[in-house]
Amino acid sequence: MKSEARITIIILLVMLCAFLLTLSGCSFKRISRSKDIVYQLADQKIPEQKLNIFAPKKHAQDKNVLIFIHGGNWNSGRKSQYNLIGRHWAKKDIVTVIIDYPLSPAANYETMAEASAQAVKWVKENISKYGGNPERIFVSGHSAGGHLAALISTDDQYFKNLGIENPIAGTILIDAAGLDMDGYLQEEKFEKGHTYMNTFTSDPAIWKKATPLYHLHKSMPPMLIYRGGKTYPSISKSNEKFIASLKEFAPETTYRVQKNKKHVPMITQFFNPWNRRYGEIIEFIKSPI
Repeated sequence: MKSEARITIIILLVMLCAFLLTLSGCSFKRISRSKDIVYQLADQKIPEQKLNIFAPKKHAQDKNVLIFIHGGNWNSGRKSQYNLIGRHWAKKDIVTVIIDYPLSPAANYETMAEASAQAVKWVKENISKYGGNPERIFVSGHSAGGHLAALISTDDQYFKNLGIENPIAGTILIDAAGLDMDGYLQEEKFEKGHTYMNTFTSDPAIWKKATPLYHLHKSMPPMLIYRGGKTYPSISKSNEKFIASLKEFAPETTYRVQKNKKHVPMITQFFNPWNRRYGEIIEFIKSPI
């Protein structure tokens, strides 16, 4: 993975350009913003976790809901970096929730997934207050966030532990990392102390448990999957393996490879409100479940 500081700088620069672009011609449809809402209380190790909500001001009927889980190598990133995307989605009539989650080394992948599932539960119970339809909750994630989105979508144990059935209506993965985390860690053989060892431990049994590839089943939510054609080799390899395995359970899954896109541009493209991916995702969200 590239330097997270460099990724942050790229995102900030693209956000600035996208904001200026938005001012120059994007719709000024009014939206509401509700920021830093606590969805999970702090405990002895992990601080309280918060989310931001972006919603259309007017809602004669409840809107579809999109929850976005940011990337950052499981050890960095924050929800505020993606506020512009939240605003774009809200202007397209989607109630959008962008979450923070606990990061490594303070948390491991399981704690992150538990928090992500808790965020979905909070949305299920509260989103109607913001004009969202609790029966139409979609989850999306980029990079490490894509791993977490895929994991809670496929491993229903996370929601069973919260006392609810999996409420996710569909999943959108954007250049997701870690779809075959077990295979990746088996190959790389990282030393103790590496950031991935902090996140996924050194136990191969846990690597497999953390791998969405091993939790696929026929009743999981439908998926829309994007991959960059010039992304990192590990992401390309795991996505291809994931898609091959999906053929047994969900052969109709749409898989789009953007042949000229690298890893970071796969998410920064959404800072452009006219990006064609918006239309594709809206079509997926509006399709019958």
